[in-house]
Amino acid sequence: MAAAALPFAAAAEEPDSLSFESDLDELVVTSRPDSRRRLRDSAMQSELLTGAELTRAACCNLGESFATNPSVDVNYSDAATGARQIRLLGLPGTYVQMLTENIPNLRGAGAQFGLGYIPGPWMQSIQISKGASSVKNGYESVTGQINVEMLKPQADQSVAVNAYADHMGRVEANAAGNIRLSAPLSTGLLLHGENTFATHDGNSDGFADSPRVRQISVMNRWAYIGRKYIFQAAASYLGERRESGQIGHHAEHNPNPYLIGIDTDRGEAWMKNAYMFDPAHAGNVALITAVSIHDQKSSYGERLYNVIQKNLYASLLFERDFGRVHSLSAGLSLNMDHYRQRYRLKSDSNLPLLPLDQSENTAGAYAQYTLNLDSRLVAMAGLRYDYSSLYGSMITPRLHARWNIAEPVSVHISAGKGYRTPYALADNSYLLASSRAIVIEPYLRQEEAWNLGAGVSGTLYPFNRKFDWGVEYYYTTFSNQTVVDLDRSPMAAYIINLPGRSFSHAAQVELTYRPISDLTVTAAYRYNDVRLDYGRGLVEKPLTSRSKGLISLGYTPMMGIWQFDLTLAITGKGRLPDPGYDPDGAPLWDATYKGFPTLNAQITRNFRHWSIYIGGENLTNYRQRNPIIGAADPWGPTFDATMIYAPVHGAMAYIGFRYNFTKY
Repeated sequence: MAAAALPFAAAAEEPDSLSFESDLDELVVTSRPDSRRRLRDSAMQSELLTGAELTRAACCNLGESFATNPSVDVNYSDAATGARQIRLLGLPGTYVQMLTENIPNLRGAGAQFGLGYIPGPWMQSIQISKGASSVKNGYESVTGQINVEMLKPQADQSVAVNAYADHMGRVEANAAGNIRLSAPLSTGLLLHGENTFATHDGNSDGFADSPRVRQISVMNRWAYIGRKYIFQAAASYLGERRESGQIGHHAEHNPNPYLIGIDTDRGEAWMKNAYMFDPAHAGNVALITAVSIHDQKSSYGERLYNVIQKNLYASLLFERDFGRVHSLSAGLSLNMDHYRQRYRLKSDSNLPLLPLDQSENTAGAYAQYTLNLDSRLVAMAGLRYDYSSLYGSMITPRLHARWNIAEPVSVHISAGKGYRTPYALADNSYLLASSRAIVIEPYLRQEEAWNLGAGVSGTLYPFNRKFDWGVEYYYTTFSNQTVVDLDRSPMAAYIINLPGRSFSHAAQVELTYRPISDLTVTAAYRYNDVRLDYGRGLVEKPLTSRSKGLISLGYTPMMGIWQFDLTLAITGKGRLPDPGYDPDGAPLWDATYKGFPTLNAQITRNFRHWSIYIGGENLTNYRQRNPIIGAADPWGPTFDATMIYAPVHGAMAYIGFRYNFTKY
């Protein structure tokens, strides 16, 4: 059964949290599966975050789902709008292909705030693949893929409710339910609402530490699971209002306060059809179609950026196993993007909005072969060809292989190419939260990069306790790259084709051990070396930490009635863009920043159908000093809210509850 066509395949399903044996009237717990685990049967370097892993933190949305994960970092892109950005293998999230139900999503205009568009309680599991990944889903993956599986309508009938509140005035509520209308036909409804009722200014710079966000979203899903024909469809709507800027007396007694407003309306719909023509050999053909419309209106003081992005995606797939050793996947795809953009980059309300419309249509074909020798050696080779109406032909080769040398040890390698179309304003609209002049090179070339990776991992059982370990290394090098040059001038941001080299090295060591049956300890260390040449010599990429260490503890005593989770992350030092100087000759900011710790903790009490949890984030109370440059004069030439490397707000406490009733 094709995982790309059928996202409810076994590999993506969330496992039961407990495994039981029964002996008369006695209930005996025999094992507790890992909530986060590597997929050793996959040729790619992949890991699965199950629903149990997602409950280890508040996990209000996708952007907050990686707090306990050593591989994925989530940072704020500016100190004003609350936009979050993923980092994988030391590089920004623009090089990670985001998928929902194995359909490309959250691209272009939807990427800046997209991590907040998927509520945590809606998610069943998350799969993270490092490296260039599979060619099935397109050519855009450079450093990896993140696929989100939502709650399934065809699962056992259930009702789930989640509520959350924190001391900073944020309140959320979620509800999800599904019903089986007949043996093959099911439907599900997912609801989400959130509101921030207060603003905070913990550093007294006159700007809100986090925006006030009002969001509602709804999704309706359908599934028909027949003997040979399978159908799935969904439609969703999201409306979000985001407000930030100067608050308190800075706004009340200011005739012209600096305010930020971002209004977003987003609609999506997708449909999947799969026909199993040879179930014995997983032979099937599938058709996937998806459409989305993203309408965003944003103002940063007197700077404006409005964008409407329309996307159409279609994919026709064929898959079949040829015996137990060989399998083939092939397909055709079509992706159509249209951007209608209107913008004003200068703080002058008398200037008109400038138009910028961009369209790209891309048609492609691929073939992917998999060799599986009794799961001891799994190799996957793929090749796709795409033709873009903007850039012409693209050829994307990718190779993944895993050799399970022995039961406890496996070696994996990967190599592949990726492409990405840059959209200067859609990708970098956060730069509008500054007084920097934004200079865009007239023609931005398509980004093109190679990613190479290798690693070894295994499992040991010292003292009859499970001990997982892994070491991995990835190298990414760009042939073409679009970059934001903040070093050339403190008064300008240059969005340009990089004239020189660009590469990254990312190495990670990870250990997971269960000293006792109810306690899991994970320790990891990652080193990043990301460098580029703006044409003035090779330098470290600014606002990119060189290292990260993480220790995460999960303790679930009394058969999981209680759950204690603690995660300490230490983010390493890094470089800031070259500083400018004030009239007295003093630098406007430091040339580098130091490393810092963050601590998250949560306690959960589980009952039969519901649970209550309390927790805290950034309990070390570390905050970036002066996160907004020139906050006292936001209309002045040195105002800049985009140089963020650490938390802006201090310690935060929250409380919530979950209710789940399943009818078996």
